[in-house]
Amino acid sequence: MFIQTEATPNPATLKFLPGRVVQPEGTYDFRSRADAGGSPLAQKLFDVPGVLAVFFGHDFVTVTKDDTDWQHMKPAILGVIMEQFMSGQPVMSSGESEDTEEGEFFEESDSETVSTIKELLETRVRPAVAQDGGDITFKGFKEGIVYLSMRGACAGCPSSTATLQHGIQNLLRHFVPEVEEVRPI
Repeated sequence: MFIQTEATPNPATLKFLPGRVVQPEGTYDFRSRADAGGSPLAQKLFDVPGVLAVFFGHDFVTVTKDDTDWQHMKPAILGVIMEQFMSGQPVMSSGESEDTEEGEFFEESDSETVSTIKELLETRVRPAVAQDGGDITFKGFKEGIVYLSMRGACAGCPSSTATLQHGIQNLLRHFVPEVEEVRPI
């Protein structure tokens, strides 16, 4: 088994591509060891010294570290991922994906606008962000402001503010005149 690695715009996060499906549907974002209870793979990754967060996308795993050097962590992370996939055991013990619509907020009168925003995020933004090892999901729309949740490599990334304000905000404002601003949650 050969696992590729890719740098992300976030220097504290690396993307690992095992060449297999990691999460068939949805995504998972584990921000601490306590969050990893439903995933044997995430639990083992948190055992590697320096691991701060783990994110599962469709065909990748991103790992966010503290100030430990990648050269010390990378072999252990590769070993954990390889062992997990070679064992044939599931990545998630429950088989469920995160509910990305949980906690959404918007006025019923804005449902058509929200539908357009979600479609643009799904077709134009999320695929590009997944290439960088992260995910961005819709959380809410109120008074012209779109609220988004940034996960994986996007969470805490130094360039995430520029991505939000110059990329996503401009895209949404172009196609949805009701959008005035985009903010992270």
